[in-house]
Amino acid sequence: MALTQRLEFRQSQSLVMTPQLMQAIKLLQLSNLDLSAFVEEELERNPLLDRASDGPEIPVAGEPAAERPEYADSGNFGEDGGGEPSDMASGSGDAFEPGQEEWLNRDLGSRTEIEQTLDTPLDNVFSEEPAEAAARVAQDAAPTAYTEWGGGASNDDDYNLEAFVAAEVTLGSHLAEQLAVAFSGPSQRMIGQYLIDLVDDAGYLPPDLGQAAERLGAPQGDVDAVLAVLQKFDPPGVCARNLSECLAIQLRELNRYDPAMQALVEHLDLLAKRDIASLRKLCGVDDEDITDMIGEIRRLDPKPGLKFGSARTQTMVPDVYVRPGPDGGWHVELNSDTLPRVLVNQVYYTELSKTIRKDGDKSYFTECLQNATWLVRALDQRARTILKVATEIVRQQDGFFTHGVAHLRPLNLKAVADAIQMHESTVSRVTANKYMATNRGSFELKYFFTASIASADGGEAHSAEAVRHHIKQLIDAEAPNAILSDDTIVERLRATGIDIARRTVAKYREAMRIPSSVQRRRDKQSMLGNALSAPATSSDRSRDTAPA
Repeated sequence: MALTQRLEFRQSQSLVMTPQLMQAIKLLQLSNLDLSAFVEEELERNPLLDRASDGPEIPVAGEPAAERPEYADSGNFGEDGGGEPSDMASGSGDAFEPGQEEWLNRDLGSRTEIEQTLDTPLDNVFSEEPAEAAARVAQDAAPTAYTEWGGGASNDDDYNLEAFVAAEVTLGSHLAEQLAVAFSGPSQRMIGQYLIDLVDDAGYLPPDLGQAAERLGAPQGDVDAVLAVLQKFDPPGVCARNLSECLAIQLRELNRYDPAMQALVEHLDLLAKRDIASLRKLCGVDDEDITDMIGEIRRLDPKPGLKFGSARTQTMVPDVYVRPGPDGGWHVELNSDTLPRVLVNQVYYTELSKTIRKDGDKSYFTECLQNATWLVRALDQRARTILKVATEIVRQQDGFFTHGVAHLRPLNLKAVADAIQMHESTVSRVTANKYMATNRGSFELKYFFTASIASADGGEAHSAEAVRHHIKQLIDAEAPNAILSDDTIVERLRATGIDIARRTVAKYREAMRIPSSVQRRRDKQSMLGNALSAPATSSDRSRDTAPA
């Protein structure tokens, strides 16, 4: 077989991932906060990109230009070309009224004639220049607005009152202020500040502080002494290394840390298991005292540091609003506040193209024009895609919006993608980090995509979220003397037409942080016992044990 060279024409299709296409795909999965940050960067980088609300109106192709108000000095003259205003008499309030020009051109005569006409000297009428009088009145007048006392404040719309709000006090700054008062030695302050920097938002230190002495080059005794002082700072319980130590610090502050309470604090695992009998033996008290001690523990703060400010939490802003429609349906609309409004400044590009001579500058501005045009189109396509996906979700989950979570239907990405003729990956990107505000609260778009649970009678499948809701309703309605086991829940669900396995019930129950039937029986019986013994329980406990 001979090897030869020849020319062939072939027609094929391929998807080329251009940078613009990759960026458009990335825009779909950005949240509204990330999208705003991205647009801000583009506005700073691209000179041909402007906000829709900035500066004069930019003409957009296909839209009529906005009418500008006609002013007397705008150069609109009559048809005769003589330079006389054609619309002064019929213009706005700035135009001259009939007779004004005649009065201005009239000769008032000499000073003596004016005084005779006014029947008083001119010094009495015009005692000083108007500008000087206005300045003196303004100087003597008291400020009428709070902002005038500031010296450099303004009353325009950009004035931000939040700039005067006091900074939020953080836990670290609060402890640092107490540290400056508690210690005078520089070495102690250095150790104290190092330990304060290790405190987390809840007010706890790491369990192991052995490396603190090595890193600071200080004796372990000095570190322990400084730590003992820090644990007396406000709020009570701060700088503890575990929950038991945190509760013990607060009980010492209340003078309630006696040997019985110490035994209870050291065995919090038994309290979590509701093993009241073992706790009563360890503490050496009766049923009434152990109930009162547990009540005191519950009134303590397990996370004292959360009283102070920490990192700012961003409020969830919905991307889509769903409201009941007048025809009984649902009205879906985008939140315009989360949509960046940008325009391409075609006027600026036209002016630049007339003056630019260098090839490098021309290519740069041409690229800027292409990027700006692409961004405007990508933002518009993103908004349309979100609205299309959200509308299909509302159509598929109409029962949820009308009757509640019990009527949530099974839904997957493929069902929505097939309905709107898009790819599943596109729907997945659109539903990521997007929220919908409804009459039943705000939900992430991915909340409406749930797995299906088969029906026991062969009917329509049930949504996994609806099954979770049903399980929670059964557990909330159970009586203290009739706790439902997982097997009992399975039987009741099958009686309602839900075919589910026991391990699935246990998985859903643990996902909702609902304890087992044994633990629930202990909790509800303990709560029932506390309610029955509350009237007979005295608020003041007297024990023969001495404080530790």
